[in-house]
Order: sequence, then C-alpha cells, then structure tokens
Amino acid sequence: MQGYQVPRKAGWDTHGLPVEIEVEKQLGLFTKKDIEAYGIAAFNEKCRESVFQYEGQWREMTRRMGFLVDMDHPYITLNNDYIETEWWIIRKFFEEGLIYEGHKILPYCPRCGTGLASHEVSLGYKEVKTNTVIALFRRTDEASWFIAWTTTPWTLPSNVSLTVGGDIDYLKVRIHTEESLPEGSRVSDLVSLHGGKVIYVAKALADRTLGADQYEVLEEMKGAALEGAPYE
Repeated sequence: MQGYQVPRKAGWDTHGLPVEIEVEKQLGLFTKKDIEAYGIAAFNEKCRESVFQYEGQWREMTRRMGFLVDMDHPYITLNNDYIETEWWIIRKFFEEGLIYEGHKILPYCPRCGTGLASHEVSLGYKEVKTNTVIALFRRTDEASWFIAWTTTPWTLPSNVSLTVGGDIDYLKVRIHTEESLPEGSRVSDLVSLHGGKVIYVAKALADRTLGADQYEVLEEMKGAALEGAPYE
C-alpha cells in the first residue's frame, strides 16, 4: 500500500500427523514399532512422496479460486533452508528473552505418542456413547439423600458440591419398600437397594429416574430452598 510489491508466497506444510497417518495406512503399519521395523528413513521418504501427491489438485483449486499467490517458488517446510530459518528465528526470540518454559493442557494421542493440534483432533471427531452415573449423597442434617447425575463419574471421589436450579421444582420422596408398593408394581433394583430411603429429586425427572410407581411424595419445594444443605 506504500508503493512496494510484496509477493504472496504459497507454501507446503509437510509436517504433522495427517501425513504420517496416511502413509501408515498405505503401508499397513499400526504402531511406532512397526515404523521402526519398516525403517525410519524409508518411512520419512514415503511421507515426503505423499506430501506432493496432491500438488496438482492444490494448484488447480488455487487457480479456480483466483487466489493470487506465487505457486512456482513456494516455501516447503521439509527443506533445510526453511528449517534453518525457523531455528534462526527461535534463536532470536531466545536471545531477546522471549522464550520461556511453561505448562499447557492439550489433547494427546497415546497411540501416536504426541500432542495433537486442534485441526488433528477435528479430523478424527466422532460421537461416542459413554457410561454416566446416578449417585446418592447422604444429607447430614436429616435422614435423607440427594440423587445426582454425572457425565464424569471419575470426578466423584473429589466431589465437593452439588448443583440445584433455584427456580426448578424438586420433590422430597420416600422410595417404596416391597411391602408398600401399589398392587401390580414391578419390584426394581431401586426398591430392593433403597427401599424406605427419603430422596430429593427434580420433579420433572422423578418418574423417569425413580419409576412412576416406586415412590410417594412427602414435600415439594424450589431448588433455592435446598441451597447450602450439608451432605457427605
């Protein structure tokens, strides 16, 4: 914009797991030991070949998009000139005191043995089913229990608080015993395990959670009334 020509350089990012995973599939390799048995140098060469497999398609797409970049003199991240330039930049950062050691939480692949970029995680995204847990917590200022649902059961040992909705309707109910069940009711594990217990449960979820014929309502209240109630 100040009268200078600043060409936009195209480039090829040739590092990363997507390339390695594609080559592993081509070669029928499944573990790091498989790669070592095949030969690291030979595997790296296959990765280099794979990188440029789609170069023609990339050039054509770039042309059709009207993306004005220099495709004939690209940077290529596997070239030593590029790698040495990267190290030179990092060294400058280090000399200026801009490099520091810290900690960061990031996705990790135990099979690949490396951290994952967000792009790499999205490439393998899929919905999975997992187990959830319904747990009872004993209220300590009266003979009753809170029933709670969690999608992260591994956090239960360190639980320090339960959440209620201030404007949500809750029920205080007594789980039937086998003797007090209505005629024709089914005897569930809930009754056999917790018969006679007094439990707090969200009103809208009571039938689904406890069974429509498995409890009697003792009291109804808003979640705000339960705020601060102690439990273990």
